[in-house]
Amino acid sequence: MIAMTAEEVRELAARLDEAALAGAPIPQVASQAGIDAATAYAVQEALIERRLARGERLVGLKMGLTSRAKMAQVGVDEVIWGRLTDGMRVPDGGVVDLAGYIHPRAEPEIAFLMARAPEPGEPPAAFAEAVRAVAPALELIDSRYADFRFQLADVIADNTSAAGFAIGSWQPVPPDLEDLAVTLEVNGEVAETGSTAAILGDPRLSLEEGLRLAGRAGVRVREGWVFLAGAATAAVPLTPARAYAPRSNAWAA
Repeated sequence: MIAMTAEEVRELAARLDEAALAGAPIPQVASQAGIDAATAYAVQEALIERRLARGERLVGLKMGLTSRAKMAQVGVDEVIWGRLTDGMRVPDGGVVDLAGYIHPRAEPEIAFLMARAPEPGEPPAAFAEAVRAVAPALELIDSRYADFRFQLADVIADNTSAAGFAIGSWQPVPPDLEDLAVTLEVNGEVAETGSTAAILGDPRLSLEEGLRLAGRAGVRVREGWVFLAGAATAAVPLTPARAYAPRSNAWAA
């Protein structure tokens, strides 16, 4: 793999950021540059730093490739993670104008509200103390790459295609969180159905893995942060220029 200077990392981040702002696709920058996953995460960090410099603030973390089938498809055996800012948040029931996006797609997810950052090696029994609440959520993804084509390093650098998210009503963690029915509706019609079991078999495992990976990079969740555990169904393409209102009834027992 090719080693990159800090300036080169920032240049790749700038290209991704400018593509998102303009709503214009670009070539697969990480693949073209020949960088590995570690360098791609450095690009992701630089990408988020540009958003923070514009006044946004970090509010959580998110996961990608949490489906075993999707892992096999991409040829990896480890999930990936990204960052969430308040600029990505959409109010529950709010409206998103998709005209400025490139490949907008919606995914139903499970969101955790963190009470604190779990300690390394903390037993699973402490999960209820570390997680304040859980909620149905929708993530809006929008790869900045032409033709929605990318390799692993590309999607990591692009902050796992994060574009927006909406959180439903917070509630206590249900005992059967590992197998809740999920229905994704678009414009009043059922687009996808599935189960929270698609998220690494149990969304709590996704949380555990995400905190481990982020911690490896020196990132620890804070009290009040949101954690998106991953998609429970396939992503559904959304028609450009059509207003989209995220709703909170993404899953039910």
